[in-house]
Amino acid sequence: MAEDKKKKPVRRPPSAKLTRRALVFVAAGAVLAAIATFVVAGFQGTDTVDGNSSAASPSTGAVAGEAFGTSTSGDCLSWTELDASDLAKVDCEQTHLFEVVRDIDLSVFPGAEWGPGSRFPSVVRFTELRDEQCEPAAMDYLGGHFDPHGKFSVGLINPGEAGWAAGERTLRCGLQFSSTTGNLLPIKGQVADQDQSRAWDVGLCIGINNGVPADPVECSKPHAFEVVATVDLSENFPGGVPSVEDQDAYLEQTCTERVNEYLGDPEALRNKTLTLFWDNVNFDSWLAGSRKVNCSVGKQVDGGGFASITGSAKGDILIDGQPPVPPPPQPEGRSLPTPLPGAAPLPGG
Repeated sequence: MAEDKKKKPVRRPPSAKLTRRALVFVAAGAVLAAIATFVVAGFQGTDTVDGNSSAASPSTGAVAGEAFGTSTSGDCLSWTELDASDLAKVDCEQTHLFEVVRDIDLSVFPGAEWGPGSRFPSVVRFTELRDEQCEPAAMDYLGGHFDPHGKFSVGLINPGEAGWAAGERTLRCGLQFSSTTGNLLPIKGQVADQDQSRAWDVGLCIGINNGVPADPVECSKPHAFEVVATVDLSENFPGGVPSVEDQDAYLEQTCTERVNEYLGDPEALRNKTLTLFWDNVNFDSWLAGSRKVNCSVGKQVDGGGFASITGSAKGDILIDGQPPVPPPPQPEGRSLPTPLPGAAPLPGG
């Protein structure tokens, strides 16, 4: 009986499937915004399972700048303006937003679509070009070791309407680090030298927008969940990709231990009415070399999505503006009841 009391079932839940479904909706909204404004700073690979959904390419005003016209494979680019009009080359060891994997010259493509005087392509057409031209280029650039569900996504930079009107027909395909909502996050170092696992830093909080995870925020601000640990699956699975069931069995124990250490009290998670959840690594990611996943804490709401949490789980928190009410103590000699079932849990994360 004492053993039953010690083992506290932890549900896996607002884990991968719930979070990823939510991210699909966020990304889809970003696409609609991009079509309306034509100003979005990049996009992730299309994937209806993991939520990496396409958005638009930035216009660069390249007709007035040298960096776009001369950048090629291996160059790193950065900018501060929304339309990337101040795009510049930087050393890849410095903070940057885009690593060029290939330049694509559309003028050598057959057809009148790219000829002199042709109309500037739409956001949708640039997205198609990204899928057709840039994704294979990124895979080649990384020697086949690109994680399509990982930290980095494939992007495209076009020459802008002014550049297009002046006859520029070259695109820059590249790698970038996109947040949940499609905003670009800084990168240091070349992608080939980095772990591509979609794992956020411990202690990071992921913001919330209408019950859906958003961009990283300070934990003092409303958020969907807080990252409490990063687990390297290769420490327990040195061979081929483990099944989801095997990953879950290992992560349930490991994440439970890590969250208890993080919160400093084995009763804290229950008393704060929070849920522990984790992600999994699939075959494609494992093949690319990704091995790390996050253990996180949040609170799922009925019908899916997340409650809004304010404050770090290490201290006092508010859930939807109210302090959590600890559940009644468990009777001696009885195990905790199995929580209600939930979905499984980038990126980001």
